[in-house]
Amino acid sequence: MSAPKDSNTISFDALPLDPSGPRGNAWGRFGPKDELGTLNLLTPEVIVEAAKEIRTGVRISLDWPLSMPSFPSFNRDPFKQEIVLRNPNCVYDDILTFNSQGSTQWDGFRHYANQKSRQFYNGHTTEEIESSDVIGMHVVAENGGITGRGVLVDFADWAASNLVSVCALQSEAITLDQLRQVIRDHNLEFRKGDILFIRSGFTAAYNNLSDIEREALPRRSNPDFIGVEATEGMVRWLWEQQFAAVASDAPSFERAPIRGSHADPNFNLHEWVLAGWGTPIGEMFDLEKLSQHCKATGRYSFFLSSMPLKVVGGVASPPNAFAVF
Repeated sequence: MSAPKDSNTISFDALPLDPSGPRGNAWGRFGPKDELGTLNLLTPEVIVEAAKEIRTGVRISLDWPLSMPSFPSFNRDPFKQEIVLRNPNCVYDDILTFNSQGSTQWDGFRHYANQKSRQFYNGHTTEEIESSDVIGMHVVAENGGITGRGVLVDFADWAASNLVSVCALQSEAITLDQLRQVIRDHNLEFRKGDILFIRSGFTAAYNNLSDIEREALPRRSNPDFIGVEATEGMVRWLWEQQFAAVASDAPSFERAPIRGSHADPNFNLHEWVLAGWGTPIGEMFDLEKLSQHCKATGRYSFFLSSMPLKVVGGVASPPNAFAVF
């Protein structure tokens, strides 16, 4: 990946960088034609340091099966697989049909715009999105994917250990104060260019549902799910850490529904993080085995390898991700 053009961290109060764009944007930070956003922070030097996390060779997949959740929320169609026997030979093909945001995913920069200005990362418009392949997920794949030092903030395990009541299948906020406490208790340290993972316990809760309960979940009046709070404090903290990407195991990185009385309308995370800064957002990562390993070893940082699908103009992609210790 190309080296970032800024050698020093830009203060949050220096935003927006492009005065013609929406509040808080960092457009132009890596150049007017940049398509990688904060993935530019994954320099060769950062990758070399991240590789030092590999000590035992233990590898853990971070992808949920494409067929999960079996009944997607947000009115998305479920995964379909057709196995085809290629008669007269004894040869099989399979044909897969899926929404790239139906299961574990990276939200790319074509996914969510600033809703008021209708502009995507670096100021791209819907007309540009529909007439060209600008800021597509293939650009991420062509530049080495999302590879670097991952850090797990295991909120779900911390909550259980401290008798904090949490229901990941309801609209609950993971607060900044709680994240900071987990970070202190687990002795976590961040570096510029890290990839943040927050475990809320959603996939574990979903795995424990019956088929009837899974089918009923997306039929609720609102898509109520746990996620980080949408506040100025959270946005400031995320910017100050200078993450290359952020992700969680929940259907929405921030508390869902992402708009409502519980959320500050001035600090919608998808608008600030994805459209404003060019920071990929990951959702529905399977962090259960990762959590178990981190707790058993006391190590919450690891080498992350994630290669999105090279779909020209892709909006989002399964991550094809694994952690290496």
